[in-house]
Amino acid sequence: MLELMRKMKIYISTDLEGVCGVYRFEQTRQYGTPENIEARHLLMGEINAAVCGAFDGGATRVVVRDGHDGAKSFFPEEIDERAEIIMGIFSPYDKVLRQGFDGAFLIGYHSMSHTPDGVLCHTQSSLTWDNYWINGRLAGEIYQTAILLGACDIPVLMVTGDDKTVKEAREFLGDDIVTVQVKTGLSREAALMYSPKKARAMIREGAKEAMKRIGKIKPCKPKFPLTVRWQFKDSGMVDRYKGDAKRVNATTLEKIVTRPEDIIHP
Repeated sequence: MLELMRKMKIYISTDLEGVCGVYRFEQTRQYGTPENIEARHLLMGEINAAVCGAFDGGATRVVVRDGHDGAKSFFPEEIDERAEIIMGIFSPYDKVLRQGFDGAFLIGYHSMSHTPDGVLCHTQSSLTWDNYWINGRLAGEIYQTAILLGACDIPVLMVTGDDKTVKEAREFLGDDIVTVQVKTGLSREAALMYSPKKARAMIREGAKEAMKRIGKIKPCKPKFPLTVRWQFKDSGMVDRYKGDAKRVNATTLEKIVTRPEDIIHP
């Protein structure tokens, strides 16, 4: 039992669009506005709920990464003092992940581009990206994150967000993961939501349950190389591209990817 406790280390990756109370792009795109500040406070509440649930379930270490828009969304003074936080941009991507974690939670995530009624749905950039495929399958940020975590032998144990997000998570990662639906999408910028207080209680309970899945859920490990295709909203982005991906058409690039860290950008 003591040996098990020493191994219960959790990594939390966060986004902003999937948080309860967040439903408008003005809350997520313009940093420092009153709307954005409101959304970020709501995010901190959901993070702390997940942290509490992880420790309630026996975690001995919890590290939380700010994964939204340049990693500048957290209010450090609001974080549960038992947790550690990652803010800012760094390389290589696995510098912290290789420290060893037994599972991951994805908090405040959203569905992929063009998901019908997916709240604030997009893939990577709501302003510049259009569609994204891995081995011919339309994919989004949930699958991207799971692959990066899986390369470090970390399974995704829980995903939170709207109803379309949790459906996408189960389709890509299986029904054994814990999902917490904090809102129902009515359109891209409208949702039927619980109160933030209730959403946090649900996330805390979900995190406690997810801790029981450690050792039962396998990391996401697709076989490399992968064929990744990026479609952008503006052909000018592809016109200016200087890398080694193949141009498929005016707005689309494709590349054979041999390393997990290369699945995000062409």
